[in-house]
Amino acid sequence: MIARSLAVLAATALVAAPALAEGFLAAKPEKLPDLVIGTDDAGYGVSQKDFAMVTGKGYRLKIVSTGKKECAWVAPEFAAAVWLRKVEVKKVEIKVAQLNEIEMEDEGEAELFFVPVKPGDYTWMCRGLEGKGVTGKLVVK
Repeated sequence: MIARSLAVLAATALVAAPALAEGFLAAKPEKLPDLVIGTDDAGYGVSQKDFAMVTGKGYRLKIVSTGKKECAWVAPEFAAAVWLRKVEVKKVEIKVAQLNEIEMEDEGEAELFFVPVKPGDYTWMCRGLEGKGVTGKLVVK
C-alpha cells in the first residue's frame, strides 16, 4: 500500500512539474515548406494543406499567393497559441503581439517567425475560399 502511494505521488509530481527550456527558443528557426496559394488554373489549389510542429521550437512559414484569387489568410486559434516573433514582408520586419490576418489581393508573400506554445490542431484558411478547398491544418504536438 505504501509503495502504491509513493508511485502515485511520484507520477503526480512528474505531471505537475513545470516545463523547463533553456536558451532562445526562436534561434535558428526550422523552415517549414512554403504554403503557396493558387497553384492550379482556377486559383484554388494549395501546395500543402497540413503542417506539423512541436511546442517550444522556432519555425518559419512563408505564405505565398500567386495572385489568381484574393486571399485573406487567417488562423485565429493558432495565432493565439504561438509566440509571434515577427512577420517579414519585402525585407520589412513587422513585430506585433498577435496576427489577425494576412490579406493578399494580388501576388505576394509574407513570412511568419514563431514559436508554438500550446499543442492542438488549428485550422488555417483563406476566408471565403474554404469551401473551395483553400484550407488546412497547423498541427502542434
